[in-house]
Amino acid sequence: MRNRRIFVFILAVSLFLASCGSNDHAAHNDSPPAADTAKQVVVNAPAFDADSAYAYVGRQVAFGPRVPGSPAQIKCAAWMEGMLKKVCDTVYKQDIHVKGGDGKSLPCINLIGVINPKAVNRILLLTHWDSRPWADQDTRDKDKPILAADDGGSGVGVLLELARTVKSHGLPASVGVDILFTDVEDYGKTEWGEDSYCLGTQYWATHPHIAGYKASFGVLLDMVGAHGAQFPMEGFSMKFAGEIQQKVWQAAGRAGYSSFFPYVPADDITDDHVPVNRLAGIKTIDIINLTPDPERPFAPHWHTHADAMDIIDKSTLKAVGQTLLQVIYEQSANN
Repeated sequence: MRNRRIFVFILAVSLFLASCGSNDHAAHNDSPPAADTAKQVVVNAPAFDADSAYAYVGRQVAFGPRVPGSPAQIKCAAWMEGMLKKVCDTVYKQDIHVKGGDGKSLPCINLIGVINPKAVNRILLLTHWDSRPWADQDTRDKDKPILAADDGGSGVGVLLELARTVKSHGLPASVGVDILFTDVEDYGKTEWGEDSYCLGTQYWATHPHIAGYKASFGVLLDMVGAHGAQFPMEGFSMKFAGEIQQKVWQAAGRAGYSSFFPYVPADDITDDHVPVNRLAGIKTIDIINLTPDPERPFAPHWHTHADAMDIIDKSTLKAVGQTLLQVIYEQSANN
């Protein structure tokens, strides 16, 4: 993904001031604001196992860089498909080719795991799983692929463990969950244009696994496993689906993880949630680790060889996974 510097400073300041009350509330009280409490039932979600999520991240990294056309891509996709079949009712595979920004035809494997397929009220959870083919932000071996433990692996690890937890504890028949693993997200460059990113998601958004597929809302995970991660309120998410962003951030507070989810506006990031919003018409937000520096919005390991297992933190995986479980089971209790 890359950031677009169209964030308007005056808007950022006004949004920040408007959210100060919520931020102060989240910092001192993990309960939602009074108005929100009146509208919904708050539940205790099942516990998220960060050790298991961490192991899933490690399993992906052990395959090596999962770049298009590599043996690691094929092997990791087969492993993920097998894992999804254990914890989902139905699994779909999109094995296609997409056109890269350099004109190359790239093998692309999207996987979709469906829980409670008959439920009309659906929650879409997605993450990309491929590795960037170039360490272009590094000072060495810039033309070699990265392991992508965080930028790819962490989202898959969280969602596999989330699906396992839901399978174990059950989910009311009124709510369904769809887990989407998209490929060829990171085969993009600034000089190739914005649409050179998120190629697997662009395909899925125009060719969903079920014709006419819709979800009540979606949540994208990107770089959700690093030490010291912070997930401010990404700009496109605020514009496309501000009410969903508020829902998730409030759930984080109720789950006890408001320190990871500050009520602070951040830059617009071109990521997989953009085509889901624009092409599929599903209100979708991005949970993404960003810094306060608009000139360097991504963590130091972004698109470098430092994106390996030693930067993955179980406490961060726990914060994200537990927050999503809180969202899912509150949605179930209130529908």
